[in-house]
Amino acid sequence: MALDRLWAGWRSAYIDDVVTGGRPEGCLFCGLQEAEDEAALILERTPLVYAVMNAYPYCSGHVMVIPVRHEATFTGLTDPEAAALMAEARRIATAVEAEYRPEGLNVGINVGRAGGAGVPEHLHLHVVPRWHGDTNFMTAVAETRVLPESVDASRRRLLARLGTIPEADSGAADA
Repeated sequence: MALDRLWAGWRSAYIDDVVTGGRPEGCLFCGLQEAEDEAALILERTPLVYAVMNAYPYCSGHVMVIPVRHEATFTGLTDPEAAALMAEARRIATAVEAEYRPEGLNVGINVGRAGGAGVPEHLHLHVVPRWHGDTNFMTAVAETRVLPESVDASRRRLLARLGTIPEADSGAADA
């Protein structure tokens, strides 16, 4: 019987980040805003928020919505920023549901390191498609996730789908 191998190429970059302490100088999410959309995995931008593929996703289609302004707390958002965050999260959730047909979604914000935030210095909201049984022994035993497609492929799928969804009201007029 041959030994099957499971390749999870993204893990080496993740492990390197953990070993070296993670991020370059400054805020990861502020730095993403300065990069080209394709290189940064950004799906779309509004004046107050932007949507980006999670580079280390829990599953295919995992997107984050991030305020443009550097802010660590949910309560620190202005009313227009909070409205824009929710409007964009709904728009992304609509695209994820239409493209991936999940049985459910996790939509949430982890605030602070104690609250589970991986990047506690800049607030971000997760939109994660979920299916019954989508957690398996690999996550629990090997701390590895099995994804059926690359993050780039997920980004291409969602970009195409977002083109079919009316623009969200970003709340920018109230800013």
